[in-house]
Amino acid sequence: MQQPCVEHWHAALRVVRYLKGHPGQGILLPSNNDLQLYGWCDADWASCPLTRRSLTGWFIKLGNAPISWKTQKQHTVSASSAEAEYRSMAKTTRELIWVKDILSSLSVMHTPPVRLYCDNQAALHIAKNPVFHERTKHNEVDCHFVRDEIQNRLLPSYVPTTTQLADPFTKSIGLKRFGPLLSKLGIQDLHAPS
Repeated sequence: MQQPCVEHWHAALRVVRYLKGHPGQGILLPSNNDLQLYGWCDADWASCPLTRRSLTGWFIKLGNAPISWKTQKQHTVSASSAEAEYRSMAKTTRELIWVKDILSSLSVMHTPPVRLYCDNQAALHIAKNPVFHERTKHNEVDCHFVRDEIQNRLLPSYVPTTTQLADPFTKSIGLKRFGPLLSKLGIQDLHAPS
């Protein structure tokens, strides 16, 4: 934003062309929703070429309706992809807690366990294993936080990268993979609903 280059101009034009080519694309919130919370988290390790900080991306659905998503550069440099993914898991868990609190304040009690999907098995192992490893000692605060939430009915689960809904928030993916993800993300053509 401070020093835009030709590359940034081309990226902006690409976004505008995409939006112009898909004017009816949007999110439809169905009235018959099961009110089950689902979260997907992903990270792109050391993706910033200047600072080598990782990107965190998350996507949250309430039933079939997308309600929250974000891409954010992590505040610290992660020493491994597992650490970057774990930080992403902690951020997504915080967002899920916030959504549950909002639902509660709207008198919508959410009693079933919240599902959190991650495509990094090492991060899931750290989340489920109560023994701290020497290599993850510096990540201890996030570890305690996520483990406490696992005891409070958070269910972290593995999801293959091919079905990871948070992938488009952390890395650029090709049209072949992006197209099928749109419907899974809850994005549809509002001019011709299916």
